[in-house]
Amino acid sequence: MDAPLFRLACPPATLTEAPPDWPAQLLREGNVALLADEGGLDAMNEVAFALGIFTIRVLRREADQIAQEATVMGFAEALPLLWVAPSFGDAAREWAVRRGPMTLLVEADGPLPDEERRRIDRFVASLGRQAE
Repeated sequence: MDAPLFRLACPPATLTEAPPDWPAQLLREGNVALLADEGGLDAMNEVAFALGIFTIRVLRREADQIAQEATVMGFAEALPLLWVAPSFGDAAREWAVRRGPMTLLVEADGPLPDEERRRIDRFVASLGRQAE
């Protein structure tokens, strides 16, 4: 990948509980960073093994949701962002609407339903068409 089309911030289950090829497709086109959840380091390690990679990005864990959201916003920089989390605060929702690069917020606490994966696929496909 020359330059990433997007950044993805998500808990490990987003990738480990997905169809086998789906996470690898995301890694080919974007920068992925994991958000710690109750699975901790073991869940993150499972992602690395499932993807056949030796390293994976991890976003630091903050003391509260507001600080955690600010960290993800900083990670996004000027790239489009796919963000999967159990919930989003008002500030994160407003930020997603106001920022220039496209942003997709996906509320999920655990594995993504098929419809949410299709929604993410459409988002990534749209970014790919814009990059052509």
